[in-house]
Amino acid sequence: MAARERILERIRRGQGRGGPVSATERAEVEIYLRAHPRGPVRPLAGDLMAHFTAHAEANASTTDRVATLAEAPAAAARYLDAHKLPKSGCLWPRLASLGWDKAGLALEPRAARAEDLLGVTGAFCAIAETGTLMLCSGPDTPASVSLLPETHIALVPASRVVPCMEDAWDLARAELGQLPRAVNFISGPSRTADIEQTIVLGAHGPYRVHIVLVG
Repeated sequence: MAARERILERIRRGQGRGGPVSATERAEVEIYLRAHPRGPVRPLAGDLMAHFTAHAEANASTTDRVATLAEAPAAAARYLDAHKLPKSGCLWPRLASLGWDKAGLALEPRAARAEDLLGVTGAFCAIAETGTLMLCSGPDTPASVSLLPETHIALVPASRVVPCMEDAWDLARAELGQLPRAVNFISGPSRTADIEQTIVLGAHGPYRVHIVLVG
């Protein structure tokens, strides 16, 4: 800590701000942080769902849309059948009552294991500006379900699509109070370009992300 403080003091002297941080300065910073001020935000014109879908697909996600949550299992099965993918794995416990077995899916409500090839989740919300899913961890929304399996299917209510990331954080603070242990932002399949700048999907997580928009 002594070395850290010395470095910060040198920075402050370089800024012409003197020595250690005063109690007044510290209080002003705390007030600023509690206010959650926004920087410049580009307004999104038009339909949020159209923005979200376009950006999600640009991120290499695939999308589908159903009218009600009850139709989601059949939509997931259609996607898996079309791509000849496994139809067994895990899902968020909070989604267990949707009748997945009737659609031919064998999904266990639990955290993911190494052998799981399919994980089905919901989403806390979705961000139209970037086509990103925001997932908040919890006992009935384990983070591993979206991170370990090769295929990730996410159910997203249309009412939970917000314009930008600032809106997503505002929603989390308003609805959750205390933020969860983990908040994950997912913008398409896992990818890397570490080797010769060549994009490789599935390097650190799912090879594919399929989003079923509901409503």
